Amino acid sequence: MVASGYAKRLLGSDALATAVLIILCVGYAYRFVPLSSLPFEDAAILMRYAVHLAQGHGIVWNVGEPPVDGATDFLFLVVMASLIRLGMSAEMAARAIGFVSHLLSVVLVYYANRSLWQMPKWIAVFCALYLMVGPGLAYVSAHFGTPFFALAALVAWILALRIAEKGPRHALCAASAAMGLVTALIRPEGAILATLITATIILSQGVKRAKLPLLYFVFTFLVVGGLYFLWRWDYFGHPLPNPFYKKGGGLLYPDSLLSSLNNVLQLGSVFLLAFPFALHSQSTTRRMVAYAIPILGFATSFILISDEMNFNARFQYVLLPLLLTCWYPLVRDYIYFFRIDALSGRQKAALLSGMTFLALVSLYLFSGRSRAAGFQCDGRYDIAKQLAAFSEKRYIMAVSEAGLLPFYSKWTAVDTWGLNDHWIATSGGITESYLDRYRPHVIMFHAHFSCFIPPDVERGLGDKRRKIAWTQMTLLLQRYAKSRNYILAAAYGDSPYSVHYYYVRPDFSDSRAIVAIIKNTEYRYYATGRIAINYAELQLERVN
Repeated sequence: MVASGYAKRLLGSDALATAVLIILCVGYAYRFVPLSSLPFEDAAILMRYAVHLAQGHGIVWNVGEPPVDGATDFLFLVVMASLIRLGMSAEMAARAIGFVSHLLSVVLVYYANRSLWQMPKWIAVFCALYLMVGPGLAYVSAHFGTPFFALAALVAWILALRIAEKGPRHALCAASAAMGLVTALIRPEGAILATLITATIILSQGVKRAKLPLLYFVFTFLVVGGLYFLWRWDYFGHPLPNPFYKKGGGLLYPDSLLSSLNNVLQLGSVFLLAFPFALHSQSTTRRMVAYAIPILGFATSFILISDEMNFNARFQYVLLPLLLTCWYPLVRDYIYFFRIDALSGRQKAALLSGMTFLALVSLYLFSGRSRAAGFQCDGRYDIAKQLAAFSEKRYIMAVSEAGLLPFYSKWTAVDTWGLNDHWIATSGGITESYLDRYRPHVIMFHAHFSCFIPPDVERGLGDKRRKIAWTQMTLLLQRYAKSRNYILAAAYGDSPYSVHYYYVRPDFSDSRAIVAIIKNTEYRYYATGRIAINYAELQLERVN
């Protein structure tokens, strides 16, 4: 009876803490995170696929063309398309999925720590708040599906931890394998993470005791996952997601590895210190190694792919909720080394005040990651919304910026970088003959040169291979436009090192109108929000 009463009181207090966490999360998002900002480029790309899927065209980049797997977040895409089908806008659907996923992750971090480790309530609340103020809400603002991926991985991880600590049971093993597959279906690297999580179970339980979860994992991934893999290969015509051919290509990316490890260090912060502190005993060392496998292994796997568009460490963010739910048992024994009960009342108050201060400072510093949110203005969006008036005329644009412009204009689009074009991704890049197949009415590209700054492969973002390839692409697009007598409508930038070029084909009925739209738009540069300089006009003044 006494134990039952204690359990009820404990459950009631946890319910109260959960309610407070939910209220704080909603209030924090409303007060500090601009959830009405514009989508990021990669997010807008996926939203274009989702709209086409919701409209019944399939997973296609351009309506009427064959399917292409440029939207790698498969289950996120399907859920978003379902909400769009029910009447939501693409923007609202993306934000709703992201915010609900983030909120659920915050609550799950709290409950997992309380149920798995009997973590003191105030520490569990701190862990949940740390996740709450982190970059998750920034991804919601930018319309990314990252929190959805993180939620699925967190559920799979909690189930794996329960198996690792309590032993395998059929229901738990089946649920763990199923959530691992869900994680893999949301993003392809989820398959790597799910495999590493299973390795944690094997190391924790030993090979003999881990036969049951291993059997469920192999069956689920080989049979169910295998059927999905065969379907998508048949549907898309190639086995791997299209961006992998462009961003991976069988090469190694040391810069991406260093960036990934740095991101994990910044996200994990002080919680990572639990791992070296776990070396004090054999049992905690074994546990530490088991828990480190998915964190270190997943971070290291990014050597296989370019780091481009890794906004706010979104590729590594999935590891944060995993870390927040496994650090405590690594250092729990140290609690017995400190005789808090022997402290005087004044000493306890001082200790509590100091720890509260440190916790609040940590939360404040980390909250900067959530407020690094999306853009409130972007000239590409403003031009795209005006070009949407011509969407019924089946005009074509060729763009290096394949997010906002294609999505909001609703034009047929050639992604000149190749993330959404399998031929370009697998053929070494865009060619003039390929552009001639489409004869685009508008060509737009982001160059790291202007009329004042000559092309230089050392400028731009990403590793050197990407810099060279990107500069070669922009030079080809400029050469193509000039050789076909395209009109340079504008070259917008906030510095001569980062410029958006717009060329318009001169020989169709709406050419002059589109040139006027591009030239007369108050173009705000996405990175700064400032009104951009039109370097095309400066070039004319310089000539005159």
